Amino acid sequence: MKLLKRIVTLNLAVGLVVFLLTVGLYHSDRPYVLKQLIHSIATSFAVGTPITVVFSFCGKRMYRRPVPLNWFLIIGSILACAALGTLVITVGLFALGLEAGDFWSSFWARAQFAAIVALVVGIGVLGYRVLRSDLESTTLELRNRQLEEERARKLAVEAQLASLESHVRPHFLFNTLNTISSLIPENPEQAESLVGKLATLLRFSLDSNHHRLSSLERELQIVCDYLEIERARYGERLRYDIDVPAEHRSAEVPALALQTLVENSIKHAVATRLSGAQIRLSAYPRGECLVLEVSDDGPGFSVAEIRPGHGLDNLQRRTAALFGPKAGLYVSRSGDYTSVLLRLPLRRTRPA
Repeated sequence: MKLLKRIVTLNLAVGLVVFLLTVGLYHSDRPYVLKQLIHSIATSFAVGTPITVVFSFCGKRMYRRPVPLNWFLIIGSILACAALGTLVITVGLFALGLEAGDFWSSFWARAQFAAIVALVVGIGVLGYRVLRSDLESTTLELRNRQLEEERARKLAVEAQLASLESHVRPHFLFNTLNTISSLIPENPEQAESLVGKLATLLRFSLDSNHHRLSSLERELQIVCDYLEIERARYGERLRYDIDVPAEHRSAEVPALALQTLVENSIKHAVATRLSGAQIRLSAYPRGECLVLEVSDDGPGFSVAEIRPGHGLDNLQRRTAALFGPKAGLYVSRSGDYTSVLLRLPLRRTRPA
């Protein structure tokens, strides 16, 4: 169907152009206009149809042959089709009595003109089709290459996230198990209670393998369980306040992000001092972002002191991989408190 449409469209166009050229060339009178139109369109179909068919199936293969063999094949095919088509139309015109005189003189005059038109149109159309095919192939190849590069970047990010998360969870579980282990000789009932909280943490940790983002509400529940486990170990040395308005608890945050921030405060402020520390956890909007802030009244530290491959560094790189340049981790000092701020694009989790 596509080939037939191409044959009809191209031959009608060429026939009309030839008709206009012929009428102008021979200054035909009005009685001959219709006859000349029929001759032009008939000749165009007789010559153009075999050329279109041959080039549709073999044109590209001819063009891909080495030079000058390709041009011998292309020009030879066009001239052969022009001669055959001219012979057919001349025989038809003489058989129907629409043309008189010497057959071969009429054939030769018509063949010369048909050959010139066929060469111009045939080579032009073939060149257009070859260039269009090359452009489509190049575009498709470029699109496939872009898709492959995008897939490779995605796989690289996935691998990076998996690597960073593999550092987060063993470290987190190690500290938690140490806390429970220290309680077993002294208070087995409390240790048993904490094992239940640890089971909840483990379940969440495994779930976050598949869901790297979690609601802030869920993160707060995990952090509360974690703080209770650590409070059983440090007692009154660990004091904390949580101030997160309800309207922000549906925001999406990286899984175990809050636990990482709280763990950092416990490790550097609570565990290192006999007096312990006060930990404050809050969340608030800032422009189009949500800021998670965990502060403590410990000795403090700066961004330069964050060690590569450890908690805050892993969290910073995880956040960058998940949210891009809109996210960031900052450290500030105000009075007696050092604050770690995690800025994230404000996104809401969908209701379950």
